[in-house]
Amino acid sequence: MSDLTSLWYVRLILLTVTLLLLSGVSASCIKFCCRKKRLPVETFPRHPCDLAVIGIDSDSTAHSTVT
Repeated sequence: MSDLTSLWYVRLILLTVTLLLLSGVSASCIKFCCRKKRLPVETFPRHPCDLAVIGIDSDSTAHSTVT
C-alpha cells in the first residue's frame, strides 16, 4: 500500500492528461456542432470572368519581336 501512496504524482499526471483529452474532445464536438448549424455563406460573390485568348503562330510579327 505504501507504493501506491508514494506514486501520487503519477495519478496526478494521469488525471491532468485525462482532463486535457476530455476538454479537447469537448471543444472539437462543440466546434463541429456549431459549424453544422451555421448556414454556408460565400465570402466572395462569384462574377462572370472574361477571358481573352490571343493565338500567335511562328509567322506573325508579334512573335518575331518577342523572340
